[in-house]
Amino acid sequence: MTSLKSLGLTTAAFALSATAVLASPPVNQTAPGFSSVDTTGIERILTDFADETVILEWTNHDCPYVRKHYVSGNMQGLQAEAAEDGVVWLQIISSAPGKQGHVSAEQAIELNEERGATVTATLLDETGEIGRLYDARTTPHMYVIENGTLVYKGGIDDKPSANPKSLNGANNYVRAALTSISAGQPIEDAETRSYGCTVKYGS
Repeated sequence: MTSLKSLGLTTAAFALSATAVLASPPVNQTAPGFSSVDTTGIERILTDFADETVILEWTNHDCPYVRKHYVSGNMQGLQAEAAEDGVVWLQIISSAPGKQGHVSAEQAIELNEERGATVTATLLDETGEIGRLYDARTTPHMYVIENGTLVYKGGIDDKPSANPKSLNGANNYVRAALTSISAGQPIEDAETRSYGCTVKYGS
């Protein structure tokens, strides 16, 4: 029987080598397509959500910047708000086997249960194909897709610190993007600089 861990291997829409370097996908253009089997064995294809708002969250539970947002409950709060509005939330782990943050499907499920995370699916991008497709560089690195178009990419907020106290007064770019989408208005900060730990790709 195929294990959930093996099912978690990702397959991007484009064939990429492990050392491939791609340009960062531009905002206000079609988001790069991909497909991946999630931690529960369900295939997730980005184009299946072509008429919806989608958030991509690159994560690494061992990263102190990620811990800042989860220990404080900040990330879970944003996820819950998004879920209430019907937003699709895809959590992506691009840590390669043997690298910091790498987990099995079972471990990923357990982590989200322990933290009270609300995600549509968690994708184990062990080969780094999806991460390289989106030029994901840090954890967290956030992307917002609206009706198939990439409308935001960058940091979760404007406080590049691992200290939870920095959340006080922070401008949450993802929340602001979702608010603008709901209001039918353009996103003011559509591209920002991400911060956090580097994504632990394989060689």
